[in-house]
Amino acid sequence: MRWIGFLSLVALSECLVTIPLTKIKSLRESLREKDLLRDYLQRHPYSHAYKFLSGEGVTVQPMRNYLDMYYVGTISIGTPPQEFQVIFDTGSADLWVPSIYCSSPICVTHKAFNPLGSSTYQSTDRPIELLYGSVSMTGLLGYDDVRVGDLVCKSQAFGLSKTEFSLSLVDVAFDGILGLAYPAVALNDTTPVFDSMWNQGLISENLFAFYLSSNEKNGSVVMFGGVDPSYYRGELQWVPVSTQGYWQVTLDSISMDGKVVGCADSCQAIMDTGTSLVTGPTNPILNILRNISAQTTSTGEYVISCEAIHSLPDIIFTINGVAYPVPASAYILREQTGICYPNLDTDTSDSSSLWVLGDVFLRLYFTVFDRANNRIGLAPAIA
Repeated sequence: MRWIGFLSLVALSECLVTIPLTKIKSLRESLREKDLLRDYLQRHPYSHAYKFLSGEGVTVQPMRNYLDMYYVGTISIGTPPQEFQVIFDTGSADLWVPSIYCSSPICVTHKAFNPLGSSTYQSTDRPIELLYGSVSMTGLLGYDDVRVGDLVCKSQAFGLSKTEFSLSLVDVAFDGILGLAYPAVALNDTTPVFDSMWNQGLISENLFAFYLSSNEKNGSVVMFGGVDPSYYRGELQWVPVSTQGYWQVTLDSISMDGKVVGCADSCQAIMDTGTSLVTGPTNPILNILRNISAQTTSTGEYVISCEAIHSLPDIIFTINGVAYPVPASAYILREQTGICYPNLDTDTSDSSSLWVLGDVFLRLYFTVFDRANNRIGLAPAIA
């Protein structure tokens, strides 16, 4: 979640939650309605792809889009369940929520987990510290049952905050973060939520997927254990994960109007649902800003003429030989004040050579995070 510096995660703890499950029509149901199911099964009698893409047995967690800045869903922790609003973040691997022990002013404006109110809570005396760049949290590690949709992870590790620091967290509409990256970037000796889902036999396929809606529209979901093809067009294009920590892939190049503007000799990028923007190394980002004639303000921000949006070229990210265009309508943000800002930022963290394809990119492309095969699937998202 780049807008508050979530990418620079050093450590994070994990908490899982409960939410009402939304059933989505499966491919089987759609084919049956059109009287095409029998023919399909005869042609694909043992098709693993059919099971994989049917939408059957998939747990779908609804999420709400807040100002195109982050996506929030409801989870619950403990017995009886205590509900929290969390960001499902592929850029981190742990879960944490505020606790009744938190003394920071930020915690006053958010729900707080009460371990004394849960009969299944298991305490530890292990302190944790989570650093995200502009955000930090200290607290304790605990264990309890975490529910996401109809999935209940037993004795799930999560963080209970005691202090939280970030001015940007005071008025936001989420309580904590649920990380979905690889265990390698999780708190030592803990099992992330998604790994618990798989290890405890709660899901039939070792994968999850995101559909992110635009402009505060309803319909955003994260789905666990399978993929529903009604959320995308065409075929999924698969990209191997290059490093099993964050969801990292190799970019071939980044171009505009047929000219390479970044990543000329390939580079690395992270698919990060917790980052609102597209971020990259300073020089390539400045090169893109020059290409779109962005101007700096007295505060150091970049602005651009809103009238130019319809004439600006796409930014094309080529990944594993496939071009993924991002139009100006996606990489330019029009504020209610009538001022337009590029949805691009420079990466000031230590990983300065890394690109982050956040929600600006992921709203355009339905994304499957396939842990079984260590790959990411991309296809144009339905409008």
